[in-house]
Amino acid sequence: MSGSLFIVAAPSGAGKTSLVNALVEKYPETMRLSISHTTRAKRDGEVDGQDYFFVSQDEFAQMRDAGAFLESATVFDNSYGTLAESVMTQLKLGLDVILEIDWQGAQQIRNNYPECIGIFILPPSRAALEQRLRGRGQDDDDIIARRMRDAKNEMSHYVEFDYLIVNDDFDVALDELASIISAQRNTIGVQKQIKQDLLIELLA
Repeated sequence: MSGSLFIVAAPSGAGKTSLVNALVEKYPETMRLSISHTTRAKRDGEVDGQDYFFVSQDEFAQMRDAGAFLESATVFDNSYGTLAESVMTQLKLGLDVILEIDWQGAQQIRNNYPECIGIFILPPSRAALEQRLRGRGQDDDDIIARRMRDAKNEMSHYVEFDYLIVNDDFDVALDELASIISAQRNTIGVQKQIKQDLLIELLA
């Protein structure tokens, strides 16, 4: 059987990384987080091959030109890409794969893999979004101001996705995210693959 591909997008600071990580921990045997390649500098505490695959701009360009990426995009002057071979291998093994990407990457994924399920995460307010960005302690005032300016455009793309979650209460948002995964696993298409033997017996 083939797994399902989920894409999760949100403006920076909406909490998608924390939600996605918690979701993968909730389904350790059946779900995998796709690890992107990026040209941005490694932050304190990040591990190459675990958080991202950190590559140079030249390496990234060579991979992109060779068609290695399922999607790629430039965000805040840094390039990000999802390796197609890795995603497809895991899907063929029957694992669900979740991609944490921006709306640009999501558009490319839909073009290349229209069966994907899109989930967009919103903050409860612009004030809460700015507070979270400042609370991370990763960016200076100029970068935070830029992220806030770009957030409006990013959030306007929520209509391109299948599901919408507002991350106000983390536990509630995580439950809503998990319910989407559970619902997808119970669709006719997925269950026909999983319960093939049972269906044959019942309908014999």
